[in-house]
Amino acid sequence: MELSVWVLIISFVVLLAFNVPIAVSIGISTILTMLFTIAPGPAITTVAQQMATGINSFALLAIPFFILSGQLMGRGGIARRLIEFAKVLVGMFPGGLAYVNILACMFFGAISGSAVAATSAIGGFMIPSMNKEGYDNDFNTAVTVTASTTGLLIPPSNILIVYSLASGGVSIAALFIAGYLPGFLVGLGLMIVAAVIAVIKKYPVGGKTGLIESLKKLLDAIPSLLLIVIVIGGIIAGIFTATEASAVAVLYSLFLAAVVYREVKIKDLPGILIKTVETTAIVMLLIGTSKAMSWILSYENIPQSITANLIGLTDSTVIIFLIINLILLVVGTFMDMTPAVLIFTPIFLPVVTQLGMTPLHFGIMMVLNLSIGLCTPPVGSVLFVGCGIGNTSIARLVKPLLPLYAAMIVALMLVTYIPEISLWLPQVLGY
Repeated sequence: MELSVWVLIISFVVLLAFNVPIAVSIGISTILTMLFTIAPGPAITTVAQQMATGINSFALLAIPFFILSGQLMGRGGIARRLIEFAKVLVGMFPGGLAYVNILACMFFGAISGSAVAATSAIGGFMIPSMNKEGYDNDFNTAVTVTASTTGLLIPPSNILIVYSLASGGVSIAALFIAGYLPGFLVGLGLMIVAAVIAVIKKYPVGGKTGLIESLKKLLDAIPSLLLIVIVIGGIIAGIFTATEASAVAVLYSLFLAAVVYREVKIKDLPGILIKTVETTAIVMLLIGTSKAMSWILSYENIPQSITANLIGLTDSTVIIFLIINLILLVVGTFMDMTPAVLIFTPIFLPVVTQLGMTPLHFGIMMVLNLSIGLCTPPVGSVLFVGCGIGNTSIARLVKPLLPLYAAMIVALMLVTYIPEISLWLPQVLGY
């Protein structure tokens, strides 16, 4: 291996060990690597150029709009209405509040496109409610943390937009549609685990909701759920692109939160906009530095070398796909999803396509894989948010998380080895 590659790996790991923010770690390690490859002046210039090129994409304009839409939804009383609707659907079963938690996280994650937002909004309400009903606090937190990641597969999803950029232009609309069945599969797996635990620990059965009350809660939740229909339906029908859909999502979210539900006031908008700008800046810095690191990896022929080594390792596609999944699972434990997608897509995509996996299928597999890392120590962002909301620690969450991890990994294996789970719906709709 070239000296410059060792510089990249060692400097990146050392910086992460000293808790340097990951975007800064990626940028500094990339610059240090380029100093070993080309002269100092051109090295800095090249990094700057690659960062600017990396974020100079019309498709990425959808990200700040979807972030703003998610912020408006998070402050607009959407979570409470979705929880009440979920109670109507599954609240009457044994351990029903666990199913309500998972279903509400799926709904809200799909609407907001953010696992962290779903954890905050749903967990802030559901964890205390489940505690009052006699559920174990650590179990409640673990369910919230894992279920929140389903929103990264069920569209609209910012990380699928990032993958489209990293893969060289896989259709965002096709990725959005492909994410539905895998997202539902993960949610179903989590519900099965929650059902088993509820029976073993004899968690209480929720009360049944009357017909009139059920209709009222359904009508109250329909405006929120319509966002998914408007955004995804508009994309599928060809009325607007994914980027245009993100702007429509902002307008609809603002109308819903400020006019229909009246829970967002004019005075709240500056704070919402500032939070959106902060989040967008972090995401764009991650994208820029990650694209620069991807460039230096390509310059050093790392993707080509890995492709040759993996394919030369074995003739079994099953084993190679398993190795790639194991590598990504490890990567997900210490790296955020955005840089992981941007850095490892160019490395592994040539391998899987040579073995017959489509870029669309690989994108869904990769996002599902890295979603597990968001609720895995040591640096899972969703895990930390969940610990804060649930007033617990990572050490206490490990035990209740293990069976939920198992359900997510089973779903990952099914998605990896049964392409139709990801590809059937896009094929039916002509993508």
